[in-house]
Amino acid sequence: MAPNTGFTLWLTGMSGTGKSTTAAYIAARLRQVGRNVEVLDEGELQNDLWAGIGDTKDERNMVVRRLGFVAGLLARNGTAVLVPCVSPYKSSREEVRRSVGKYVEVYVDCPTEKLIERDTTGKYKKALNGEIPNFIGITEPYEPPTSPEVTIYSDTESVEDGGTKIFQALLDLGLMTTDELKIITGKKMKANPLPAKKARRDEEEAPARVAAVKAAKTPKADKGSKGAKARPATRAARVGKPAPAAKKKAVKGKAR
Repeated sequence: MAPNTGFTLWLTGMSGTGKSTTAAYIAARLRQVGRNVEVLDEGELQNDLWAGIGDTKDERNMVVRRLGFVAGLLARNGTAVLVPCVSPYKSSREEVRRSVGKYVEVYVDCPTEKLIERDTTGKYKKALNGEIPNFIGITEPYEPPTSPEVTIYSDTESVEDGGTKIFQALLDLGLMTTDELKIITGKKMKANPLPAKKARRDEEEAPARVAAVKAAKTPKADKGSKGAKARPATRAARVGKPAPAAKKKAVKGKAR
């Protein structure tokens, strides 16, 4: 087993992309090689960690910070922490990256059209009809990661394929060993050298992490999200065009 066993695997993406399914798949296989694992699923922890909190941008960022704080505590004590969470805003995800330390970001991507097609909860349809306000990807933007460690395209890749990508990244980052992965995959995987950009970022961020933890305690205005490109939300806006009633309602609300 790797000497430093704790890390945070943060799975971000719009609702219904398969974050929780992927996290469960990875967790089962980490336990197979004796790792201490915890899954902090945004959907399952709502009543315990943020009951009564709404869905404004500031409130969503607060949820991300709380999950990040718990993940950091667990990871520093040798736990592999998996966090499937929509976490739509770049600024709060980067804040968690700086404070947690061993942070691996997994972007679970899927075209909005596909998410609407395969939605079994009916939430996307309701959001398009204006019945659910502040729905990420429809009436509120989702800001995709700029340079995640792993990107999974859940509309074309299987859970197993996505899992292989994640395990390769964990091996490349020195967070898992070849022996562990041979037990999990049945194959001998080789570590790939880190891209120069990623290696430089790790070196630059390491000295700043202590300062970031202190700074996180001080409330401050949310910067950096203004003008961010929200690619999936743009797709959703195109899909939502046939629902003029919802569009009119959204414009009214903005005027108020």
